[in-house]
Amino acid sequence: MGMNAHTQNQRSEAGVIGFQASPALTEALQRVLVDVIELHLQGKQAHWNVVGTNFRDLHLQLDEVVDFAREASDTIAERMRALDAVPDGRSDTVAATTSLPEFPVFEHSTGEVVDLVTARIYAVVATLRDVHDTVDSEDPSTADILHQLIDGLEKLAWLLKSENRKV
Repeated sequence: MGMNAHTQNQRSEAGVIGFQASPALTEALQRVLVDVIELHLQGKQAHWNVVGTNFRDLHLQLDEVVDFAREASDTIAERMRALDAVPDGRSDTVAATTSLPEFPVFEHSTGEVVDLVTARIYAVVATLRDVHDTVDSEDPSTADILHQLIDGLEKLAWLLKSENRKV
């Protein structure tokens, strides 16, 4: 049984063969991990400092974003471990490697927060879409997880940005 360039199988002490992530797959998932952790942190920052019209609804809606991002980080990190990769979610790693723009300090109006958080959700989606082909070529099962995250995040972005929509 041959192995293609992307598939790495490892024999454990028990003699069981398991799929192991390549460095490229590990790097792709690490990029996703730091971005969803950063989305969680920035969502909380926004949640604490939003003010203005429709405050309560937006305050609660931001927690939905935070919860999704937190669960996504756990899903990605645990998938990495299942593939014998080591996730790095330390704060210094997240700060140094996230693709999300820094969240501005101080209070922000509900309208500003909608735009700021929506942009950050789409930044995570951009990372997911950017790594998708690399992930899918090596591990379609992990690509399925990325699909679920893209679907969920795009729905959250739609719900959030609709707050600022004028008809």
